[in-house]
Amino acid sequence: MSKKVTKEYKLYDDPLQYFHAMLEDIGSAKQSICLEVYRFNNDSIGVKFRDLLVRKSSEGVKVKILVDSWGTSLPSNFFQDLLKHGGEVRFFMKLKFFWDFFTKNHRRNHRKLLIIDDEITYIGSANITEYSLNWRESMLMLKSDITPHFKSVFERHFGIYNKYIFEKQVNIRTITHEKCEIVLDVPSLSRQRIRKRYLELIKSAKKEVCIETPYFLPGFLLRKAIMDAAKRKVKVKIIVPKHSDVRLIDILRNKYLGLLHRNGVEVLFYLPHNLHAKVLLIDQDIFSIGSPNFDYRSFRYQHEIVVVGSVKSVSRQVYGHLKETMRNSEAFNFENWQKRSPFQKIMEWMILPFRHLL
Repeated sequence: MSKKVTKEYKLYDDPLQYFHAMLEDIGSAKQSICLEVYRFNNDSIGVKFRDLLVRKSSEGVKVKILVDSWGTSLPSNFFQDLLKHGGEVRFFMKLKFFWDFFTKNHRRNHRKLLIIDDEITYIGSANITEYSLNWRESMLMLKSDITPHFKSVFERHFGIYNKYIFEKQVNIRTITHEKCEIVLDVPSLSRQRIRKRYLELIKSAKKEVCIETPYFLPGFLLRKAIMDAAKRKVKVKIIVPKHSDVRLIDILRNKYLGLLHRNGVEVLFYLPHNLHAKVLLIDQDIFSIGSPNFDYRSFRYQHEIVVVGSVKSVSRQVYGHLKETMRNSEAFNFENWQKRSPFQKIMEWMILPFRHLL
């Protein structure tokens, strides 16, 4: 039986702050450290995490790392010392040659989790890299007895790291704990648990819907739910970066913004640097924080995870985070959108068939 944990929740949006907090908690680990991340780079941040994990492993702490083999490219000896001390490192679904090579290999593990001693969980948007140090992110630290549930999710995923065929139902079962849910996705054309949960939340909104995402390419049903909410006088705000790190997505997302604006949806562009946070807040009460982008690719092709809940201290922090994001944003200009060049419109139509893969 796990010991009682005093609950504590902290939302981080500054990479320097959450990296410092994560390293401190790793340094204090006594029993186990589980890290799951899409991208782990061989740079100053990656090396700092690697070296500390090596030290903890040498002290007898059980260390497990799961990184995505598409998102992460490292020298073969990068984790050599960790392995010598008994740490385990697995690369999720290494690229293989299939007749449908691109589609099969496009099914990536996009989750971001850090679990320490069955007591502390970090979940959110951040990779272990230095190139995103000036980005705006969303990482929630939960010191709570929900952590063993996150640990069980990690262990299941760790176990299927090299399996291209696995039991999907077990790996997408929603876990409910007090006022929180852990909602999971694996690549699927039909299940898409996170997308369906978002649809339910948006349809149930009474006062306000706030969506913060780096990449905004929602399917028809999500676009309709967003516009329907605005039509019933719910304040709907969508916050995206003015310029993300994926220019093709910026071009294609602009195709949808005019229609959303005409239907009463407020679109805001975050101006300083890149916005990489992935947050949903309904009626300043129900929050979702996790790894998926608000796009086809995350909902259809990726292994994703979110925590959805109604915990007052978290909701307040999320609301404060969103207010700060909006203070540093500018409103979508419908007149300028109408005047965009024929070339840009052609580009939008040319990219459209590839929207599921961006």
